[in-house]
Amino acid sequence: MQTQRSLFLQHVAQTSDFPLCLEIEKAEGMYMYGVDGKKYMDLISGISVSNLGHRHPNVINAVKEQLEKYTYLMVYGEFVQSPQVKLAQLLTQQLPSSLNSCYFVNSGSEANEGAMKLAKRYTGRREIISFKNAYHGSTQGCLSIIGSDEFKKPFEPLLPDITQLEFNNESDLAAISTKTACVIVEPIMGEAGVIAPTNHFLQKLRNRCTETGTLLIFDEIQTGFGRTGKLFAFEHFGVVPDIITLAKAMGGGFPIGAFISSIEIMSSLKTNPILGHITTFGGHPISCAAAFSNLHTLLTNKELINTVTTKEQLFKKLLVHTKIKEVRSFGLLLAVEFDSFETNKAIIDRCIENGVLTDWFLFNDKSLRIAPPLIITENEIETACKVILEAI
Repeated sequence: MQTQRSLFLQHVAQTSDFPLCLEIEKAEGMYMYGVDGKKYMDLISGISVSNLGHRHPNVINAVKEQLEKYTYLMVYGEFVQSPQVKLAQLLTQQLPSSLNSCYFVNSGSEANEGAMKLAKRYTGRREIISFKNAYHGSTQGCLSIIGSDEFKKPFEPLLPDITQLEFNNESDLAAISTKTACVIVEPIMGEAGVIAPTNHFLQKLRNRCTETGTLLIFDEIQTGFGRTGKLFAFEHFGVVPDIITLAKAMGGGFPIGAFISSIEIMSSLKTNPILGHITTFGGHPISCAAAFSNLHTLLTNKELINTVTTKEQLFKKLLVHTKIKEVRSFGLLLAVEFDSFETNKAIIDRCIENGVLTDWFLFNDKSLRIAPPLIITENEIETACKVILEAI
């Protein structure tokens, strides 16, 4: 009889020649459990997805309640569906007044695809500007704007009229012109290895976009929903984008994303052509119910976000070793840098053997990723750091 592992390798499409192949039977809170009973602390939240931990009871209850009412009804935007309406209202109440219209999709890539289309449609321009070492998704449109030639070249030709700038390089902002439809940027660069803006860079970027009539898109797919110590990362910088994209932690473990803008900008998708952007499963009632409960839980348990900075500092206090070159952080998104990928990979493998799941960053493979659920306790931080230091 074939094992689950062999069937996985035979029938489930692989994305590398070395998948982790952990066979998880259940997950709860901070932990995942293998079929052999082994317990793993999830130090990366499924790549910044499970901000409330696995199977948060509020999210599970919301899903069960919605299952008793209806699952799928109709393509997005045709029926008045209570889970969508409630979620859109709660989301926009937490955002600046100019971000008052939500378009729900299924993932972060879809959110960025929709945002790019919206910017081109509203401005009538073609050029899109992004940043080197940025990650925005793997669909062909998103692949066109990510900051890694290694990932892009095998799939060319991609979208035309894409320009890439250096993050935190003020002089590069002169490239933004009246031909630019939008600039898309991560307020804190994730897959580059946690790179924060310096010298008021985001404010200067906002000013240049305003001068040229260019829409500014903030990709908050990895930084949203409390990870940085505020509900959204842009709140740290006093800069409001024209469009914000969300996903990952939005759904409490269920698939959902969104691009959010003003009613004026979003309305440009309604005509010329009609149905300028459509999706079958975007805003699925189950995912919307989960996302509403996820956000409501964050808002009513403010200590989850308010304690992020304290937990960040504890990680940085404990992660001290001669082999650690640097620890970069912004809230509970940390990058622990070593001298090479080989060193980092060996440490990651040892951590997993010892029951702590972590990994590296896509465009910074010599840095170890730490992005735990916000529910992590100080004792669990101490345990995780002890395992990491022992692995080093």
